[in-house]
Amino acid sequence: MNEEQVPGIWPVRAEGEALALQLQAKLGGTLYRPWLQAELPQKSQFAAAYRIGRHHQWIILGAAGIALRFLSGMIKDKYTDPAVVLLDEAGRFAVSLLAGHEGGANRLAYRVANVVGAVPVVTTATEALKPLVLGIGCRKDVPVDRIEAAVLLALNGYSLNQVREIATVDLKADEPGLQAFCAAHDIPLRVFSHATLAARAWCGKPSEWVRKNINLDGVCEPCALVACARGKLIVPKTTLDGVAVAVVWDMDEGEVA
Repeated sequence: MNEEQVPGIWPVRAEGEALALQLQAKLGGTLYRPWLQAELPQKSQFAAAYRIGRHHQWIILGAAGIALRFLSGMIKDKYTDPAVVLLDEAGRFAVSLLAGHEGGANRLAYRVANVVGAVPVVTTATEALKPLVLGIGCRKDVPVDRIEAAVLLALNGYSLNQVREIATVDLKADEPGLQAFCAAHDIPLRVFSHATLAARAWCGKPSEWVRKNINLDGVCEPCALVACARGKLIVPKTTLDGVAVAVVWDMDEGEVA
């Protein structure tokens, strides 16, 4: 990762430092501590760091109003602005705030959310209006071609272009095949903790293998349903060669086509 790809992490208050350190440990980046220069207005400190252009990605920990005031007068256009993601100090929402699609803030919002267990918030029409969410579980080291085959089988006529996000359990977050599939199709991966899924027994047919190896009734169906709170399960767990896929339709996007 070159220096321009290293995110700048800017907690507005010292109370956000612990969360910022959690992000830095997982994502890398430069952590700023503006409270150490209390004699300088924080907006001026941020503007100076922003204008240097060292970072093409920024993560601001604080309130939306503060972030907007920081950025006031510095935004140019979506093709040159750096990606900016806003994370509240409680770690609840990771908001793609600036340069969502072209600058990569949408993808960064998912990465931030996966680190702290937040909800990624993406508002660009090209992503937000896609109605399908996939839940995927897989055996260890399943190759990307088998994941693709299982997904296409489950979609059964629906298009990959309709898929907004893919969800899985934290134990599978770093599976090379799953990561490669998401990257190849430019679909963000959302990760849920084992505890989150264990608390929601949303599984049509519990799997003995999953229960034995992961200590859950299932992965793909709960992941898809938790990711899409108002969703309808339109394709229950479908398995192929060690990959399980479930498909949920977001009812906020209208009736199932």
